[in-house]
Order: sequence, then structure tokens, then C-alpha cells
Amino acid sequence: MKRLLSALTARTLRTAGAGLANVVFPPTCIVCSGLVERSGLALAHVCSDCAATIDYVEQPHCPTCGHPFFGEMAGERSCPHCEGLDPEFDAGKTATLFRGPVRALVIDLKYHRGLHVLRDIEAIIERHAGFRSWIRGAVLVPVPLHPRKLRERGYNQAQLVAETFARAAGEGTTVATLLRRVVDTETQTAFDRKTRIANLKNAFALAPGAALNPALSYVLVDDVFTTGSTLNRCAHVLRAGGALNLRVATLAHG
Repeated sequence: MKRLLSALTARTLRTAGAGLANVVFPPTCIVCSGLVERSGLALAHVCSDCAATIDYVEQPHCPTCGHPFFGEMAGERSCPHCEGLDPEFDAGKTATLFRGPVRALVIDLKYHRGLHVLRDIEAIIERHAGFRSWIRGAVLVPVPLHPRKLRERGYNQAQLVAETFARAAGEGTTVATLLRRVVDTETQTAFDRKTRIANLKNAFALAPGAALNPALSYVLVDDVFTTGSTLNRCAHVLRAGGALNLRVATLAHG
């Protein structure tokens, strides 16, 4: 009983301390630098006005990369964002577009050690029922970092995003580190798809001891879908390792 009371007291003090800190040092929006109010659509680090601009992706969207189809289109639709990709995964889905608040959250996480933004990313996924259904109950496989980059950054943002997805989805959604990056390629941001594909050839392999179950559903996870080249190379390795049910999920499409 004393232990329970002690734990409750500690939790109460932490909550009170966080509340006092917010009064003394009011949180500011990472997008507009305005004050973040604890109401409406506001997230922990995004104000209500900016949170309202988040582009959640719903149907209709590209079945491969998840980018939305805007406007009315008759007949078969082609997607310029993943044209020529030749996907080795079954289908893909993205939660949002890489704009405004989501772009700020990803940059803070990826380049400024902003682990605090994971709280907002989880809240974004919790508000997207269709995306949660897409990943729920699956084994989420994060795109790996090369050991050198992992040492430099201190964490793999795709791993953290996958864990955040799993918490938001619940109901048996798990995360498994099944891949490793064996080639230390330079950053792919500035390259087109053809160059990315060439650079990423043989860049990934199954992690030591990784075993895939053909009966399970696997979902590759990354922070942003750009050209899909990295995800596709990872999918190639998982397919060869025995993943029959394989999809892709990203926080944003950019």
C-alpha cells in the first residue's frame, strides 16, 4: 500500500511540475512560435491554428505510395509520385503530407534530437482511424540506419516512429528489427529515383537471426515517403526472406 501511495505521489508531483513549467515557460508552437493552448486541435508542440492545417491523407489515394488523388478523375489513375517504382510490396499508405506542422515535427525529430515530438506524432496517428486500421495487428519493420549514422544520431527515427505507430494502433501491433543496413550510402535526399536505386543496390540485408513467418502481415515503416526507392529495396530483402504479406506505412509523403 505504501509503495502504491508513493508511486501515486510521485506521479502527482511530476504532473504538477509539468503544469507549473507550462505556466512559467508556456510552450510555443514549432511552426509559428505562437503559444500552444491545451484545447481544441492543439498538440503539445503545435498550436490549434497550425494543427488545423495538417494534411491528413484519406481515400482516394495512390494504392502504392499513398499520395492523395486530388479532384475528380475518371477511369484508371496513375500516380506521378511513384511512377516507374515497380513496387515489391503489396500496397502503401501515408498518414499525412510532408507539409507545415508535420514537416516541422519530422525535421525536429530527425535532425535536432527532438524526441519530445513523438508525443505529437502519436496524437496525429490516434486521430487517423483509417491509418490505424492499416497497421493494426501487423509486425512493423522500421527502415534501418547504417551503424555509423546510428552512432552519430543516437537513435533510428524510423524505429521510434514505428514504436509510436504501434502504441497508437494497439491490439497486437508489434515492432521487429528485421533489417540491417550493410552499405553506408550517402544521403539520398538530393538524388532522383534512378540514382537512388543504383546507390541502394545491396544496401540492406536481413538482421542476424531474423526469421519471417509467411502467415504474418508485415508493414515497412519510414518517416517520409519520397521516391520509395529505400522502402522498395527493404521490401526486396523481406520478400526474399519469406514475407508474403508486405505493405508500407509512412508518417508523411513528400
